[in-house]
Amino acid sequence: MAKLFEPLTLGDVTLANRIVIAPMCQYSAEDGRMTDWHAMHLGQLAQSGAAILTIEATAVVPEGRISYADVGLWDDETEEAMRKVLESVRRWSDMPIAIQLAHAGRKASTAKPWDGGGQIAPDAQNGWQTVAPSAIPFLSDENAPVALDKEGLARVRDAFVDATVRSARLGIDAIQIHAAHGYLLHQFLSPLSNTRTDEYGGSLENRMRFPLEVYDAVRAAFPAEKAVTVRVSGTDWVEGGWDVEQTVAFAKALEARGASAIHVSSGGLHAGQQIPVGPNYQVPLARAVKQAVSIPVIAVGLITEPEQAEAIVATGDADMIGLARTVLYDPRWPWHAAAALGAKIKVAPQFLRSQPRAYKDLFTAD
Repeated sequence: MAKLFEPLTLGDVTLANRIVIAPMCQYSAEDGRMTDWHAMHLGQLAQSGAAILTIEATAVVPEGRISYADVGLWDDETEEAMRKVLESVRRWSDMPIAIQLAHAGRKASTAKPWDGGGQIAPDAQNGWQTVAPSAIPFLSDENAPVALDKEGLARVRDAFVDATVRSARLGIDAIQIHAAHGYLLHQFLSPLSNTRTDEYGGSLENRMRFPLEVYDAVRAAFPAEKAVTVRVSGTDWVEGGWDVEQTVAFAKALEARGASAIHVSSGGLHAGQQIPVGPNYQVPLARAVKQAVSIPVIAVGLITEPEQAEAIVATGDADMIGLARTVLYDPRWPWHAAAALGAKIKVAPQFLRSQPRAYKDLFTAD
């Protein structure tokens, strides 16, 4: 059997294969509440044949949203809206569902991408004051964030816990903590965005302190048998910034605390990043983490071909692969990968008759 289609256990869930649907912001929420768009979007991906579906970056507080149209999970209204969407999706799919809990930090208060994506000023419609480890804006001409004090750190940490408790009530199968792409927890990790002089800044140990505190708080608040994973940026792609050696140290610290898996992406913290974008461009980062820890590692980034994905997991560069734009473009990518690699894929019975004659043993409804 193709390695890509071998099962893998994550927490108390046995995943059918090694294909993860990564979180993809849809910028279609209303005051943090999911809408019918999310039912349609997540519903089609729940029929993709992947192993697990991850809900997009979900803000733990309103000011933690990337944009005013982001999903949140901070009160009863946002929880109820998500419940309705999940009930609709689960009515027709038993695919495990994870959620990415996030805080955008200084990269919050922005317009939707198709409206330019620029920062919205605090006093403008749909804008608010951002926060960060240090009062350093992402772009020099943006409104500077307010540096979080001890009370602010406690509020953020408690908000992650509250969203975790709500996730558990919603029956979420796994939590992914977002510590990548230049958002708040990544901002604490990188010396380019964290210039604090207290116990949360300076040394690597200090810069890791708050992200690890958030991880510990989330882990303690989520059922022990369920998985808590972390998404990291393996490097800032900027000289003097966060790099793969520090990522490995962070991954080891997370593993020691019981993390279930590490998702390895990159970049997003600094406007001067020089990213060598191309097929497998982030796989070496995943490989470095994989060589240092024993928990599952997920590689992501321009993975578009079945043979490419198979090579990543078969050679041991990573245990799983994450798809975002690829599966957004082709929500049946796992079907096509199974056909190309000679594997079977589970589909809803409504889809059985779509099986191509050339692949008469491709589908199973079990």
